[in-house]
Amino acid sequence: MPLVVLISGRGSNLKAILDAISGGELPAVVSAVISNRADAAGLEYARQANIDTLALDADDYPDGQSYDRALQGLVDCFEPGLVILAGFMRILTPEFVQHFHHKLINIHPSLLPEFRGLNTHQRALEAGVEEHGASVHFVSEELDSGPTILQVRVPVLPDDTAEQLATRVLPEEHRLYVRAIRWLAEGRIRWHNEQLLFDGQPLQQPIDIDAENQKKSD
Repeated sequence: MPLVVLISGRGSNLKAILDAISGGELPAVVSAVISNRADAAGLEYARQANIDTLALDADDYPDGQSYDRALQGLVDCFEPGLVILAGFMRILTPEFVQHFHHKLINIHPSLLPEFRGLNTHQRALEAGVEEHGASVHFVSEELDSGPTILQVRVPVLPDDTAEQLATRVLPEEHRLYVRAIRWLAEGRIRWHNEQLLFDGQPLQQPIDIDAENQKKSD
């Protein structure tokens, strides 16, 4: 499956995807990596893998709609099967989201629908939750919404700081995103008549990947 990955920063999820592809774990190819920042560190991972990289600066466009039209045109050039938001720190216009309907996915560092938006780790600690984690979801016009596909759970420890919790969640994000993309590429997760299916059955709630692993081992 051809992928276009959108990033804004360090690109750790991009690196996890590229490592999974090179290791034979992920039946996909990254056709291009596009950033809204020319200095995004993650672009170097793509360059090292000889992948096309592009930077599109919002300051060069009069408004968000103009920017997203240009971004949409760039993405379309690569005919992606999926558009992967991997730390892309822009709110996309409804027109962009609709154009890539059922092809646009994001990873968010919380157990959605809890803690949408920013500063999720600190907010989780302040709320006193016992579990935190990450979610992969299809993107809708509402921030951090759209059908959630997979989740991974991480226990919150009594003495956790936001930084410590973030450090434990990040590698789980990498594992989760690779799994979600693989199952989409393999067709295990797919859309049919606006119904999201997992292994041919309606997906009623997000898949907990560790619970799914446990079912297989049983």
